[in-house]
Amino acid sequence: MTDPTSDPASGPGPSSGTPRWVKVLGVLLLVLVVLIAVLHATGNSPGGPGDHLGLAAGVSGHDEPAAVPW
Repeated sequence: MTDPTSDPASGPGPSSGTPRWVKVLGVLLLVLVVLIAVLHATGNSPGGPGDHLGLAAGVSGHDEPAAVPW
């Protein structure tokens, strides 16, 4: 007797395993999570709480007058 899964008249057999797009999406998400973790660990993470406080001008958050060379 022949294997029923190899019979061309029976059509495609049931698919087994995880689809390729799910694997690719999982790998991309894993790479993204690792990248964010590395950036966070090195202190370079985007979107930290200090980004919205306007601390780029100085520690006090106010613009200091420029030093005038006399």
